[in-house]
Amino acid sequence: MSVIKHKEQRVGIFIDTQNLYHCARNLYNARVNFGQIVKDAVAGRALIRAVAYVITTEAGDEKAFFEALLKMGIETKTKNLQIFSSGSKKADWDVGLAVDAIKLAPKLDTVILITGDGDFIPLVEYLKINEGCQVEVISFGKSTSSKLIEAADDFIDLDNNPRKYLLGGTQQRERKVKIVE
Repeated sequence: MSVIKHKEQRVGIFIDTQNLYHCARNLYNARVNFGQIVKDAVAGRALIRAVAYVITTEAGDEKAFFEALLKMGIETKTKNLQIFSSGSKKADWDVGLAVDAIKLAPKLDTVILITGDGDFIPLVEYLKINEGCQVEVISFGKSTSSKLIEAADDFIDLDNNPRKYLLGGTQQRERKVKIVE
């Protein structure tokens, strides 16, 4: 994949927070370093907006996380976790993220989707064909839809340098072991 990245390019970043959170936890038993990911995604270009789509729970434990995102310059859009009478839970921002990307696309040259969810393939195709946007995807390659990677103009695989993009977890423990040796 070959894309053009220049400092005048207007960039919008849309973060599927739940997707990245679960990938990092399942693959590495770690948390995501969203600040580093956004910094590398922007790559010296003009960031117009960075939005993280997040879920709130009844306990409200995520408040510190939301505040940390805001301090990094990442806007948060929240939705309450839905708990159905059957006990099943739903926490999905896919449509909201897609609508926001489409609405903001006329003001952007590049749309960056931070997700590995193949449900976003129609969004990628729409943004490229109808809005003329360059579309980049950033996620953990091990858990990213191969069709999403194919549809994007560029793909950054966080698995190529997990220590850079993760906080705590398995990667941190491995580094400590190496220091002791």
